[in-house]
Amino acid sequence: MTDLLLTDAAEVVTYADHERFERTEDAAVAVDDGRVVAVGPTAAVTDDYPESDADAVVDCAGRAVVPGFVDPHTHALFAGDRSDEFEAKLRGQTYQEILEAGGGILRTVEAVRAASTDELVANLRDELDVMLAHGTTTAEVKSGYGLDAETELRMLDAIDRAAAEHPVRVVPTFMGAHAVPTGRDADDYVEEVVTEQIPAVAEQGVAAFCDVFCEEGVFDVAQSRRVLEAGIEHGLTPKVHAEELSHLGGTQLAAEVGAASADHLLHATDEDVDALVAADVTPVLLPGTAFGLGAAYADAEAFLDRGAPLALATDLNPNCYSQSMPFAMTLGCVEMGLTPAQALGAATANAARAVDRPDAGRLEPGSPADLAVLDAPSHVHLSYNFGVNPVDTVVVGGEVAHE
Repeated sequence: MTDLLLTDAAEVVTYADHERFERTEDAAVAVDDGRVVAVGPTAAVTDDYPESDADAVVDCAGRAVVPGFVDPHTHALFAGDRSDEFEAKLRGQTYQEILEAGGGILRTVEAVRAASTDELVANLRDELDVMLAHGTTTAEVKSGYGLDAETELRMLDAIDRAAAEHPVRVVPTFMGAHAVPTGRDADDYVEEVVTEQIPAVAEQGVAAFCDVFCEEGVFDVAQSRRVLEAGIEHGLTPKVHAEELSHLGGTQLAAEVGAASADHLLHATDEDVDALVAADVTPVLLPGTAFGLGAAYADAEAFLDRGAPLALATDLNPNCYSQSMPFAMTLGCVEMGLTPAQALGAATANAARAVDRPDAGRLEPGSPADLAVLDAPSHVHLSYNFGVNPVDTVVVGGEVAHE
C-alpha cells in the first residue's frame, strides 16, 4: 500500500542545485508515510506501486512535478500597511529617508506592538496561505518588528502558533537586532538584546536562528558580532543581513562566526564571496528587494563561478511585498543571469541549506514528500511564465495541502 501516487507527469525534477540537476520524463512519484519511496518512469514506478494499492492518485498528465520551494528569508509576520511608502519611493524618496521620517521598519514596529497576538497569528496564517499556493512548503519567518523583549517573544509565540496549524513547515528566527528603536542609542539597545532578549528567547525555545541587520546606520560589525555571539552562547544559529545598502563587513562577519547564511549581498566583493565559500556559509540573494528598491542586483555570477550553493528567497515584508518564489526565480534568471535549472536549485535544495534543513527542497527517495505540481509541462515555466501563479497542486508531507 502507498499513501499517494502521482502518475504520468510530463517531467519530475528529482533534485536540483549548483552541481546536479536530474529530470525524468513521463514520470511518477510514490509516497508512503509522508516520504518519497520511488521516483522514475511511470511504468516502472506503478509496477512496484500499483494505482489500485494507493490511497490517493493524482494524474499529472502534461504537467511537471518539482520539489516544494524553500523560502529561507522572510519577514512574513507583520501588521499594518505601508503601500503609501511604495508611492513615496516612486516619487524618489530613498529607503533611508523613509526610515528617518519614522516610516519603514519603525512604522511596522508600532503596528505590531499595537496588534494582539491573535491578530498576529491570523496575519501570518494569511501570508502562509498565499506562499503555499505558490508552491512554498518550507519558510523561514523572522521576528524583528517588536524591538523589545515582550513584543519579540509575542511575535515568536505567534510564529509558533501559526506554524502548528498550517501545512507550511515554518523555521522561526529571532531578529531583535532589526533596527534601533526610536529614541534609543544603538549600543544601549544592543546591550538589551544581548542581556535581556536573547536569554528570554532561548528560554522560550521557539527560535532556531538569531539574525542581525549589519548595515550602516543600523548595527555596525562590532555590535552585530555581540548579538550573534550571544545568540550562539544560547544555542541560536547565526544569520546575517549583509551588504544590502552599503559595504560594511557583514559578509566577513558571517564567515567568521560560521553563520548558516549571509543574505542580500548586493555590495559583496570577490573577497567576501571567497570568505563565504571557505566557511561554507550559504549566500542568499533576494532579487525582489532590488526590484522593489530599484537597486542594482547582486552579482550571482561571482557566487556561481566559485561553486557556491546559491540560494534565492522572497524577502517577503512590507517593503518587498511578494510571497512568490517563482517571481524570485524569474528575477534570478532575467536580472541575475541564472538558468531556470539554477534558479530552481536556488529555490529548493540550496535554500534548504540556509535554514539547516538538509532534507527539504529535494524530491528523491527518502526525502519528505513536499512537492508542487505545475500547471505547465516543464520547470522552465516557473521562470518563463511570470506574472501568474504556475503552481496547480501542492503536497506537504504526503498530503495534498493546496489545489
